[in-house]
Amino acid sequence: MRLSVDEDVFPIAGGFTISRGTRTESRVVTVRVEQDGVTGWGECYPYARYDETVDSVMDQLRAQSDALAGGMDRQALQDAMPPGAARNGLDCALWDWQAKSTGTPVWQLAGLPEPKPEITAYTLSLADPEVMRAKAAENAHRPVLKIKLGGAGDIERLRAVRDGAPNAKIVVDANEGWTAETYAQIAPVVLELGVAMVEQPLPAGDDAALAGMDRPLPVCADEACHDRASLPEIAGKYDMINIKLDKTGGLTEALALKAEAQRLGLQIMVGCMIGSSLGMAPATLVAQGAAVVDLDGPLLLAKDRPNPLSYDAAGVHPPAPELWG
Repeated sequence: MRLSVDEDVFPIAGGFTISRGTRTESRVVTVRVEQDGVTGWGECYPYARYDETVDSVMDQLRAQSDALAGGMDRQALQDAMPPGAARNGLDCALWDWQAKSTGTPVWQLAGLPEPKPEITAYTLSLADPEVMRAKAAENAHRPVLKIKLGGAGDIERLRAVRDGAPNAKIVVDANEGWTAETYAQIAPVVLELGVAMVEQPLPAGDDAALAGMDRPLPVCADEACHDRASLPEIAGKYDMINIKLDKTGGLTEALALKAEAQRLGLQIMVGCMIGSSLGMAPATLVAQGAAVVDLDGPLLLAKDRPNPLSYDAAGVHPPAPELWG
């Protein structure tokens, strides 16, 4: 099996801001594997929060060329590479190759029910309250809005968004931007405004205070949960986990993480980085039946892959075979 890796850049429509900064483009790594005239592909998003760059991820992937040529399969990959963006791209490319080479869709290969559309959140990036009110009003027709917070003025932002979209379900993502004191101040407001969930309010690794706090609405672990090895550390602190393939290191571990988390009584959110439809496609399988789905990455881009995912009133649809899987 032969491996190729490339960088692709997708402009973000209008830019995107979270508590850690603003991005105007999405730089992803596209992974292709080819054997017997069949090519499978996948996409991953190197994330600086986890000390990943496009170059470092591409180097990690190229280091697997000999192993792939020697017959390394998807199961062996789980031990050969750590969780992260690089393994995600290769894992998803191998799933796609297997589907195309056998003529069997990935959901069948994985022993899953046939996937259906799932309602997805639409994310509003961090901005001044009036800007967020206007954006909320512009997207008030969407059933779920995800609000990026994490700084001074968050209560005003929340009230502005609720004013702009009075009927939308709202979930909040602080991106590790709060302290325990901030969370205690904001918790009554989020309840008053009917917020459904708060994602990663405190920094991962400095979140012990959550174990002793009242959690009147679900608190979701994002940066604090990567794969199954994370689960013991989040016990008692979180009620939900956000599964992202770039954290788990691919669809293989994402499905295993989902099953184990559900066994432990945790609710499931399935999220994404700002990637193209190719990056979202495998996650639509994990998203089936999740409490919160946040696979809006392509909606935030100014352009997408050919044969992109379909988004409509029913939600995000599973990929067509021409895209992936």
